[in-house]
Amino acid sequence: MLDHISIGVRDISRTKNFYDAALKPLGYICLSAGDSSLGYGKAQVQLWVNASAKPIKPEMDSGLHVCFAAPTRKSVDAFHKSALASGGSDNGKPGLRADYGENYYAAFVIDPDGYRIEAYCSLAG
Repeated sequence: MLDHISIGVRDISRTKNFYDAALKPLGYICLSAGDSSLGYGKAQVQLWVNASAKPIKPEMDSGLHVCFAAPTRKSVDAFHKSALASGGSDNGKPGLRADYGENYYAAFVIDPDGYRIEAYCSLAG
């Protein structure tokens, strides 16, 4: 359904450091980098990050978050660890979420600008 999503951030350099580290374990890389924008994905950009003087203010109760597909449960674990080491904050440690499905293995973090992000793997074990 979606081709890509864009988010606005205040500090593009800080954001690049964070997303380079957080998304690497999931197999996503920065495919496009400029002074005011970054594009992440595998074969094509699916997440655009743009410098903005007025990014959306973090709102924990909004329900807004971005979920990244993870190839393995170990990559979900690595995503969480790398995101925290790169300036993110914990919003849900890696583990099974039985309420979402039998094999719903996910981790949740908040990026340096307050966006809630998730890595998710549906494979058993």
